Amino acid sequence: MPEPKPITARGVAAEVLTETRKDKQFAGDALDQYPKLANRQKATDLVFGVIKNRPVIDLVIEKVSGIKIVHIPSKILNIIRVGVYELIFCPQAKEYVIICEAVEYAKRIANTKGAGFVNAILRQVQKHIINRQKPAEQSLLRKLIPQTPNTACEFDMEMLPDPDKSPCEYLTCAFSLARWFVQSWLDEYGGQQTEKICFASNRRPSVYLRPNLLKTSAKELAEKLKSAEVDCEIEPESQMIKLTSPKAITALPGFNDGLFTVQDLVSSQVVRALKPQPDWTILDLCAAPGTKTTQLAEATGGHAKIIATDIDASRLKMVGENIARLGLAGCVTTIEYSDVEKQAGFDCVLVDAPCSNTGVLARRPEVRHRITENDVKKLAETQMSLLSKAAGMLKPKGIICYSTCAIQPEEDGLLVRGFIKENPRFKLESKKLILPSAEPFDHDGGYSAVIISESTT
Repeated sequence: MPEPKPITARGVAAEVLTETRKDKQFAGDALDQYPKLANRQKATDLVFGVIKNRPVIDLVIEKVSGIKIVHIPSKILNIIRVGVYELIFCPQAKEYVIICEAVEYAKRIANTKGAGFVNAILRQVQKHIINRQKPAEQSLLRKLIPQTPNTACEFDMEMLPDPDKSPCEYLTCAFSLARWFVQSWLDEYGGQQTEKICFASNRRPSVYLRPNLLKTSAKELAEKLKSAEVDCEIEPESQMIKLTSPKAITALPGFNDGLFTVQDLVSSQVVRALKPQPDWTILDLCAAPGTKTTQLAEATGGHAKIIATDIDASRLKMVGENIARLGLAGCVTTIEYSDVEKQAGFDCVLVDAPCSNTGVLARRPEVRHRITENDVKKLAETQMSLLSKAAGMLKPKGIICYSTCAIQPEEDGLLVRGFIKENPRFKLESKKLILPSAEPFDHDGGYSAVIISESTT
């Protein structure tokens, strides 16, 4: 008997989506169960694409079929979801290949009847699509499912709520986001900016490399990458390198030599805003996986004394691994979180606090389906507790650098103002909120504040 054909990236995507819904695990962990997958990048793109757009995909399935999602077996449903995602959001993929692979995989895991059902649904979706990619037009918004700020997939029937009657319902549906996310952004930032946040939250995020300036420069690293046929460009302001073609990070030239760290543009702004000095003693209180810890070391020329800790002991090991790879063991020490109370007298404490991740929804797609308003309230309590802990560990005139990858005021500006009100010996030196953007150079969102102790009383 001939061996069965290897499972395709589309098949793996369907399996991963079923597993993550059943076990509530993160998609990245589920994908790691397929180490020999030939086209991991495609499977990853499909999985994350479906997760980001699942509600609108399900809406399309229900509208064209007249069948409620809850009545479709999960294994079959996820095959259909992958196919519908590609039909709507991947116009470069050939329609007959999308449908044929979905049907073949359905035969593999189900039966002829199940395969026929998959074929029928996908053919119906295909039938109702007029144009898989066209310039977005205001007059047809209800028939257009947005892909990018400039393009959309056009249907021959209305799919979305009326944006004029209910902007919140329209954006919630079009971008598959929690309603409370969208309403909070509309209240805080207005309609035009909220739409930009929605597009940024659903984009495929670019990968940026932060050169280790103790070993190389942006220009030298870019030349090294290009010589290995890795397409890239330098972002002028930050001097970080954007990869313009997907590559396995660990296989890039310079990775094993510690020439770079992967970091988003906005995340890198936190340490730049702090301007750490070589003679400082610094505590990174929430250090894992060590991205900002190592940036602190590089920014101070390897001369500052830096202590890193994290409440998650397993993730703290990652900090040590990154320190070693980048050659920073001489200036960074990791300690167990239980020992941090014994530490004091820091010039600066960095509090890169756990948060709702609403600024990084494109990079952490599951968050949109898991985080709640009540979770944000609980996180704000944790964030305030961390600020209070940091305050007690400073030297006179010491500095707290507080940051999140959230764009909710309750975790950012409102929280910092509340901390200063309760602790009047502190003053706000600077703050910066950056909203996520899908425009070149695209980036996540985040908040940072530099808070200075004016006295010891």
